[in-house]
Amino acid sequence: MSGSYCIYPFLRRAGLCFILCSFAAFVFAQDLLSADKEIKYCAAQSGRTLKQIPVNMTDNIPRTISANSNQWKLVGYSDWCSGFWPGLLWYLYEGTHDRQWKIEADRFTRELTPLVNHSGFDHDLGFQVFNSFGNGYRLTHDSGYKKTILQAADSLASLFNPRVGTILSWPPMVKKMGWPHNTIIDNMINLELLFWASKNGGSHKLYDVAVSHAETTMHNHFRPDYSAYHVVVYDTVTGKKIKGITHQGYADNSMWARGQSWAIYGFTMCYRETRRADFLDFAQKVADRYLKDLPADLIPYWDFDAPDIPDAPRDASAAAITASALMELSTFVRDKIKAKSYRQKAEQMLKSLSSSAYQSRSTNSAFLLHSTGHQPNKTEVNASIIYADYYYLEALIRLEKLKKRKSLYHEL
Repeated sequence: MSGSYCIYPFLRRAGLCFILCSFAAFVFAQDLLSADKEIKYCAAQSGRTLKQIPVNMTDNIPRTISANSNQWKLVGYSDWCSGFWPGLLWYLYEGTHDRQWKIEADRFTRELTPLVNHSGFDHDLGFQVFNSFGNGYRLTHDSGYKKTILQAADSLASLFNPRVGTILSWPPMVKKMGWPHNTIIDNMINLELLFWASKNGGSHKLYDVAVSHAETTMHNHFRPDYSAYHVVVYDTVTGKKIKGITHQGYADNSMWARGQSWAIYGFTMCYRETRRADFLDFAQKVADRYLKDLPADLIPYWDFDAPDIPDAPRDASAAAITASALMELSTFVRDKIKAKSYRQKAEQMLKSLSSSAYQSRSTNSAFLLHSTGHQPNKTEVNASIIYADYYYLEALIRLEKLKKRKSLYHEL
């Protein structure tokens, strides 16, 4: 503590400033979140979940637990959330070094292999394949995983419209909703699959598609205050933006919490993959917009403009995604004060999520309570949802690495 400022000059003269400041630092250190403890909590909860999954059942992947239940709703490999459970298991293997998690992660990952047998059916291939096979390959270098990832990247890229400059997110919505070419903010996360593939044996065109999508999204998907639209609809012939709307938010002009968290995470990742200063600058702008109006516990309401705040449902999943994103963003920002602020906010979010107010504990075998999937549709509201658990654990793994001064991409 030498050189530190002491508000009591007489204590400095008495040689007691060091003691006082050291004690304050000790108290602060004791108050920090224990990532290792919370990772062990996640492992215990996942062990309970495994016991709930029936043997020899096709739909055996946990997705959600409703507020009035303690049982997981299980889905099949084609569900958009199918990659989060095996990805979560890979993170448990990374965080605990327990080989049993590797065995389970491999089992559930391989169930998703049929996803690459169909070309360009949905943008969610990134969520499905990169979270599962991607984490698996990072930790094992299994050549079979790599082959699947490369196939998935080619399939995802087939949805790219060069006139528009983005990937078509929801093909069924073209006819169902009359959205000629629709792109949702969630799609930013799936670009990581393309970036990785372009650098690991895939075509360089995959990199170009990812960059084009990010650039076009940056220019068309945000309002002047840097809040994100959920959906942008484009003209397929001219490539021009038609309108910005919502599908899961409160209103077309409102800030849907999880959508903004996808933006923070996505543009942070795009900077990591491209080192383009404009992506880093934009990641900070969308992050600052999100941080500006959070409740005291830093867990957002499902939509920042919901009319029934403070009685509106919260969204723990948005907080988990943002906490993980801010962990990474803090390592890129050159302004040390701002970088420290992002890291502190991330830790504070994790502390809130790790409290009795948000952890599931004995309520059910998920990690977290109080996530909101689709409030306008009245589905998965105030629920436990698998992607909230995935990003919560990812954020804890990242925090543990940062505390040990390791790269966020340090392998076993």
